[in-house]
Amino acid sequence: MRPAGIASCLLAGALLVAAPAPAQAPGDAARGRGLFAGKHCARCHRPSGQPGAGPALGQLRRPQGAYELAGRLWNHAPAMFTALTQERLDWPTISAAEMGDLMAYLHADPRRDPAPDLGKGQLALVGKGCLKCHSFRREGGRVGPDLAAQRASYAPPATWAATMWGHTPRMAAAAIQRGVLYPRFSGHEMVNLIGFLRSGAGAP
Repeated sequence: MRPAGIASCLLAGALLVAAPAPAQAPGDAARGRGLFAGKHCARCHRPSGQPGAGPALGQLRRPQGAYELAGRLWNHAPAMFTALTQERLDWPTISAAEMGDLMAYLHADPRRDPAPDLGKGQLALVGKGCLKCHSFRREGGRVGPDLAAQRASYAPPATWAATMWGHTPRMAAAAIQRGVLYPRFSGHEMVNLIGFLRSGAGAP
């Protein structure tokens, strides 16, 4: 992204307030529990004290924000993709409604996510290397779609998490092919990034 473009986006991010995210329909924790088993999650994520290839269920199932969980799913996707490939299992498809149920089962609540810091979201967009593959308002890479044009997929959180879940295997493969480090998110970085992308940085 050119310096002038970065500066203008930073200024816009500092001045804009992200529009409230569409409300997420309450998920069903009981259905989420069934999905957790049916989507192969329970094969690796088992109750504490039982051997498993991934973090124990108790580490996943705790009070957390919905976008926070989306960030954790993003981080986890490459390892899960590798494990499923080794076991010759298909990558599980998850709809937005199913993701809402999984979020309910894992105690992820949108109300636990803080208000996004748009300036930090802009910094995450650049610092995480998103623009090596994606463009933002036509500046950046051309491998993936322009992120400013995808605002409908960023909210509510279950919609974004489901969209991201379907995208991450291709993202991981593209990162390997291009020699780009797969980005990781911690804390409120995902909240801030999505808040900035939803604002469009002044886009109509």
